[in-house]
Amino acid sequence: MSDSAHSPGRRLLLGIDTCGPTGSVALAESTGRELHILGETILAGRSYSSTLVASIAELLSAAGTTLSHLSAIVVVNGPGSFTGVRVGLSAVKGLADDSEIAVLAISRLEVLASKAKVPSVALDAHRAEIFLRVAFEGIEAREMLTGRSELAEITQPPERIALCDETAAVLLAAAWPETEQVHVEPPTASDAIALCAPRFANGESTDLALLDGHYLRRSDAEIFGDPATPEKRRA
Repeated sequence: MSDSAHSPGRRLLLGIDTCGPTGSVALAESTGRELHILGETILAGRSYSSTLVASIAELLSAAGTTLSHLSAIVVVNGPGSFTGVRVGLSAVKGLADDSEIAVLAISRLEVLASKAKVPSVALDAHRAEIFLRVAFEGIEAREMLTGRSELAEITQPPERIALCDETAAVLLAAAWPETEQVHVEPPTASDAIALCAPRFANGESTDLALLDGHYLRRSDAEIFGDPATPEKRRA
């Protein structure tokens, strides 16, 4: 990357998403009016803790830049795998600590909605449940963990919903047969950067001290260790 890439008005943005079955890191350059993806690396699931930091270093090296030139980091903070979310957040805190790198956390559901250009979306949450984002015009979007019974209680489902996995599609087809399904590729770190770049330009950021996972469900340790939920412990 030339010196002009680090000139005023140009910002380097790093994106990290370790929430899904596969993850990704991406590097982009924003000029204010345009966004250029300089590179993206797909990460295999269940290996984030051993590959994430090295992949970031390789991505920066391939672009001819260093961590010190980053203007901001976009981190997808869930919902998804507890382990994956925590690995991503830990990496971001390590990279941004004691530095002037701004951080912005974003929901994976919101990134999917932006990518699909459909306001309501769903992701497989396993255990016959989905992570659901429901949005209607003029009403603030709601994100929740739902199963068959909760979906049945929603009397006015959205007309369209975007999905990127078959499990969620099957569950929603049974619950909301009249809702049109829009199938897209899973969101990646570059999609998260594209969504958040204008927000950074407007001065938005997340307080690093308050950065946390957007889980939407309790961890297994909380569920199976809670004596108030014996039916779940036997599941």
